This record gives sequence, C-alpha cells and structure tokens, in this order.
Amino acid sequence: PSIVAAATTTGCEAVHPGWGFLSENPAFVRACEDNDLVFVGPDAYVMARMGDKAQAKEEMRAANVPLVPGTEGTTTLPQARAAASELGFPVLLKAVSGGGGKGMRLVHGPDELEAAYSTARVEAEAAFSDGALYLEKALVPARHVEIQVLCDKDGGVLTLGERECSIQRRHQKLIEESPSPALDSDTREQMEAAAERACRTIGYENAGTFEFLLGEDGTFHFIELNARLQVEHPVSELVTGVDIVREQLRIAAGECLSLTGRAPRRGHALEIRLNAEDPARDFAPAPGTIARFRPPLGPGVRIDTHLEEGSTISPYYDSLIAKLIVWAEDRPAVIARGLRALEEIELDGVPTTRGLALDILRSAEFGSGEYSTSFLAEMEGRLPALVAAAEIQ
Repeated sequence: PSIVAAATTTGCEAVHPGWGFLSENPAFVRACEDNDLVFVGPDAYVMARMGDKAQAKEEMRAANVPLVPGTEGTTTLPQARAAASELGFPVLLKAVSGGGGKGMRLVHGPDELEAAYSTARVEAEAAFSDGALYLEKALVPARHVEIQVLCDKDGGVLTLGERECSIQRRHQKLIEESPSPALDSDTREQMEAAAERACRTIGYENAGTFEFLLGEDGTFHFIELNARLQVEHPVSELVTGVDIVREQLRIAAGECLSLTGRAPRRGHALEIRLNAEDPARDFAPAPGTIARFRPPLGPGVRIDTHLEEGSTISPYYDSLIAKLIVWAEDRPAVIARGLRALEEIELDGVPTTRGLALDILRSAEFGSGEYSTSFLAEMEGRLPALVAAAEIQ
C-alpha cells in the first residue's frame, strides 16, 4: 500500500491508522509487519477474529460475556426466515464483516425479510467486499453503551468507563456522553469486568471498544469489539484524564500501562458530531464550500476539525466535518456548556447537523437522560430540524 511505501521511504518506525478502513484491516497490519513497521493497534490475528462477527461471538461466549440471541455464522435467507420465526420479530440483519451501521437492516415482520436481506447483502458487499450476513433479535427499546479499554503486552488491562451512544441516525452515532445516565454502579462494574475478562481471553493489545446493547431491564449484551481508536474517544479522555492516543503509542513501543484496573473518573463529557448533512432530507450528504468558520472558545470546550474558511467538503468522503467535545462537573452543566458552544459556532456554507444537535440538547427527553436508540424516530415530528428545511447560512 502507498502508506507502507511512504513509511519505509521516510524511515518511519510505526503507523497509526486513525479510525478509517485501514484501522481494522488485518491485511494492512500484516503488510506493516512484513515491512518491519509497528502497527499501532492489535495484531492481525486478533483483529481478523474480531472483524468476523460470528468468530467474535464465539470468543465472547468463551469469556462468559452476555450475547444477543441470534444465528451462528453466515446465514442464508431460508436460515434467516427460520431464525426470525423462532426468535420473534423485530430482528436485525447484520454484515458478518460489518461495522458503522453498514449492511444492517431492521426487519419488523416476515413480509419485509427478503427485501431487507437483499439490500443488506448488497450494501455489505459494497462496503466490506463480503456480503455475508447474520441475524440477531432486535432489542427494542435499548441503549447503545460501550466500554473503552487499553491493554498492554503483559496482560495489563485498564478500563476507562462507558460511553452512552444511543443518539443515532441509521445506526451511526450523533451524540455521545460519559458517564451514561442509564447505568448504576453495579451494572457499570459488570460491564467493565466483562470487557476486561474478554481482553484477557483473546489476548487483546492496545486500544479497543466493547459495544453493548443495554435493555430496559438493565441486562446488557455484546454487539461487537471495535479493534481501533473510536471517533468518540475524547469523551473518555475528558472524564478520565487519560490521553488514549499517547497510551496507544506507549503500548506499541512495548511499554506497560502505568495504571490498570478501573481508571478514576471526574465530571461529565459530551461529544457532538457535526456532519455536512441535511437532516430535513433524510440526512443527505451536503458537499460544498465552507464560507465562514469560527469555532467556539472557553473552558471545558474542545473542537477537533480540519475546517477553515474556504475548505471544500467533498462528496467522496465521510460527512463528519467536526467534533465538539465539552466537559463540566455534572450532566446539567455539560449540557448547558454544549448548548452555549453550539450557539457560538459560526459554520456557514453547507447544511449541517448543528441545528439538530441544538434541538436534541434542548429536548426534555435528552435532559432527563431517558432515551434509547429509537430517539430520533420517536422525536421526528417534534424536533424542528427534522420538520423544517435545513438552512444554508
């Protein structure tokens, strides 16, 4: 690959893959290893097993981590029909090699199954060069809660608490927060213990994220392990004080974690993704040119972005253009700070999800902390950004 050639030509010792497609590509990891480059992340074998969702479930079962009921391995359409009949609708069709909401379809009844299977398969093939699917029981309503981990070569494991990721569109996250308003201390400890147990079982190394579904009854079920740095990692950094990328580099250099067990936490953090999308047009991508950009300032406010005035938003890449991350001592204070920062941003030229984020943070449902992955669907007729055309400033 071009990155490997550039690294070897310039005398680099290591490659950090970020969070794009190369970050979970075992072939790329092996290419780095074959060229004496350190890949900042897990090894190719573990990555490959975690990338295959059926194999990942086998590993989690061995580690005694709770799983969502569903099929084992690649599932044909007849097998999906039989499994859905046994499990009961609704069910989820998911790409075996998938992630990020690609190749995933919610099926409410038997009459929807065949079309959903065909669509999910085509999407999975396009995104991952693998159209294989499996089926799970859809837990509705549920929350999407994930645990951040760091693991060193000697088996040391540090858990950095949870991130609440239930505010989503098309199974892709819009707003994340930590701690989750839905977790009590006992459930949090059970989830972190499950993640730690799994890390030791599979011999995991470097940064990773265990994603779970949390049911209304407080039970949690493993979805997948993201064997890479997550877009939303700053949320965990702000509440723990741990620089996750720095720790990734230290681990890749062969150093041990200076702290293991449970990272201390303080305060509350929110991350708000700003996408170049039009919420009023089913989140259609909105390429164009940034006419004006002024980021928010102040204590407890961080913005990660490449934007500047005159930047071109291409239709060929992910629509995420900025991440606004805020921290405060408690949840009401961090919501207030997030609202102020969103109001201060000057971002003109293309439609974005900024207005939708303001609506969400102002809603009573978000303020109460009582929401699920169905939040946007349930609020569709009540959030102004979803019922009015997005304005081009």
